[in-house]
Amino acid sequence: MKIFESIINHKINTITADELLKYANQFNIAITRSQAKKIAEYLRGKNINIFDDLQRAHLVREIAKAAGPQTAREVNKLFAELVKK
Repeated sequence: MKIFESIINHKINTITADELLKYANQFNIAITRSQAKKIAEYLRGKNINIFDDLQRAHLVREIAKAAGPQTAREVNKLFAELVKK
């Protein structure tokens, strides 16, 4: 399971705005290019572990600041699906 977690965390910590837009579209999460850019810039180099509840909660709060609370809720739903054990 740890390798799966490492792969997901690596992808989140290195995601680009274009990749984020692609995934948002794939999972029906509405974000603008500007929001995707802000979120990707925030994530880059942070080494966030979405499998850690506190880190994930902090990340969702930061996404809410950049993209709005509705988008943050949708992203949190996606994270919840990814971290199910």
